[in-house]
Amino acid sequence: MPVVQAAVIVPIPPALAYAVSQTTGEVRRRWDGFIHAQHFLDGAMAPAKGVRTFTRQRFGLSMITHYVSYAPPTTVGMVMEKGPWFLRTLGAGWRFEAVDGGTRAVWKYSFTCRPAWLAPLAERIGTMVLGREIRRRIAGFARGCADPVVLDAARAALEES
Repeated sequence: MPVVQAAVIVPIPPALAYAVSQTTGEVRRRWDGFIHAQHFLDGAMAPAKGVRTFTRQRFGLSMITHYVSYAPPTTVGMVMEKGPWFLRTLGAGWRFEAVDGGTRAVWKYSFTCRPAWLAPLAERIGTMVLGREIRRRIAGFARGCADPVVLDAARAALEES
């Protein structure tokens, strides 16, 4: 199973970094160039373990995922329920840990491709493409951790919880 990972250190505390990572709507799109559209399903209003989401990625691909873990301010994990025809499985885990001067965020994704006869080649290509996207996405997250609009929304979410 291929795995791609990216990490960054941001100059804010873990709880705030975690809250930035869970922003939604227009605030989310300020930093997350991967997402074109995203919303909760089944009447959910906020992220939590078991909550399902719909995401349309910037190239138009879409998927339905659900949270398999949601443990502020340290970890969040999701798995794909339904997605592009070529992905058999996709899972992601984001970790946040305090370091001197801020938070280290580590985002790890694993996936498998189909059909089986094409998987070896598709997974090599997927590792390069997804790796590039995840590095781009975590760099956007770092920019979001310095964006006053994003930080204000994340702080407000922390106060509500």
